[in-house]
Amino acid sequence: MLPGGGAGFALDRRLETASRAAMWLGLCELRVMDERRWPWVMLIPQRPGIRDMHDLTPLDQAMLTFEINMVAKALKTLTDCETINIGSVSNDIPHLHVHLVARSRGDEGWPTTVWDSGPQVPWERAELRQFTDRLREAMSL
Repeated sequence: MLPGGGAGFALDRRLETASRAAMWLGLCELRVMDERRWPWVMLIPQRPGIRDMHDLTPLDQAMLTFEINMVAKALKTLTDCETINIGSVSNDIPHLHVHLVARSRGDEGWPTTVWDSGPQVPWERAELRQFTDRLREAMSL
């Protein structure tokens, strides 16, 4: 269990089963999506009752922006991708979570979104551990 999860915060079960904990950043828990076709992570602010970024306090908004940029830079360094797709879609899961996906021309599903690219392809456990370790290392650079 990572530190955090302030009073009243509970991770939505669907987010928990679709991803694996990687590290605690401050405001957010960083999780790796269990989808091996793309380097895909998610930031989850540990604040209860928050659905959209504008629901955060101004300080938390600034912290989330900082953490998004920090993770995007690490993903770019780690993968040498062409672009980082960043999105927050809280239609079905009413808790703020931000997806960051490293994408390049020619990857599976380019140029559509990762959600439109067919059935999920889960990580092998050892590969997921290796990617997560490399991501943590890139975060420390």
